[in-house]
Amino acid sequence: MAKTSIIGLDIGSTAVCAAELTFGSGGPGKSTPTLTALANVPLPMGALQDGEVVDPNTVAQAIRTAWDQGKFSSKDVVVGVGNQRVIIREADLPWQPLDGLKKSLPYQAQQLLPTAAGDALLDFVPTGEYHNEDGRFVQGLFVAAIRETVTANVLAAEAAGLRPLMVDLNPFAIQRALGHGELQNHTVAFVDVGARITNVVIAERGQPHFVRVIPHGGQEATDTVAHVMSATAVEAERMKREIGVGYQVSSDRAHIADALLNSTTKLIEAIRSTFVYYSSKNLGAPIDVVTLSGGGALLNGFGQYLSSATRLPVQLGNPFENVKVAKGVNLGSLQGSEQTATVALGLAYGVAQ
Repeated sequence: MAKTSIIGLDIGSTAVCAAELTFGSGGPGKSTPTLTALANVPLPMGALQDGEVVDPNTVAQAIRTAWDQGKFSSKDVVVGVGNQRVIIREADLPWQPLDGLKKSLPYQAQQLLPTAAGDALLDFVPTGEYHNEDGRFVQGLFVAAIRETVTANVLAAEAAGLRPLMVDLNPFAIQRALGHGELQNHTVAFVDVGARITNVVIAERGQPHFVRVIPHGGQEATDTVAHVMSATAVEAERMKREIGVGYQVSSDRAHIADALLNSTTKLIEAIRSTFVYYSSKNLGAPIDVVTLSGGGALLNGFGQYLSSATRLPVQLGNPFENVKVAKGVNLGSLQGSEQTATVALGLAYGVAQ
């Protein structure tokens, strides 16, 4: 039986992560995938700014290193994009076949975008439809990715010798990687806390209904601790992990703990406000559970703090839960931080899961 392999490439603020999933003859969504290759290569500070590649040579070298380490079967990849220059808005459009609807997006963009339609790549993801006295309408997510952002990621991949087959949005990849099993029967808020960007995806019974990209992440807390300690980023990260949020500390660490709590509170409040907006606009069923991923979500006490602030149950997602791991694939470098591979795995599921 024919098999299909898809490689997802996540270019994050602190690392390049690539994952290859191999599917049976049914393809994505029809069979349990097997992880046949994985690589995670750190990036130096400054290679990306606000989630966008600004040092393509450094990023390209990291990608080449990942291909050397991971032994991927191909150079064809799905490249992820996700920062505050990706605009995702809820929209109700007059019904027409999807192909025709997508062709009309440049006209719709004039009302929905703060930038010229020609400066963005446009898409529309249907989530439902309804009838009223004005006719038949399609509900969905209007997506506009600023062209420069997409181009920067694609060029970095091409500079490394790869062939980007398509560009996919990180928020949708997160939901695909984690939204399996029982979660498909509920309304779930997937919250992926990266270094500089936090993606929030609210899916109802497996269908994304709401997406927001929050321009804050775990690195801000690290920067705050580094400033208070007059320490390096590495030292600050280690101290941040030791202290966590909501735990008692010795008196000599109290000022560090306070600064860490204040910085984390800003992110928690941004996530909570996003949930409040979703609820107030009646954009879908009430949230049943929050599923966390991303390196920033691994901060001790973060999940408990978010649960207390939102009054919702919070759990840590596992992107490897629904995949088989082939012999020879070493997950040792991700031990204890498996959530950082969420986007890469989600991209490797492809858009047709």
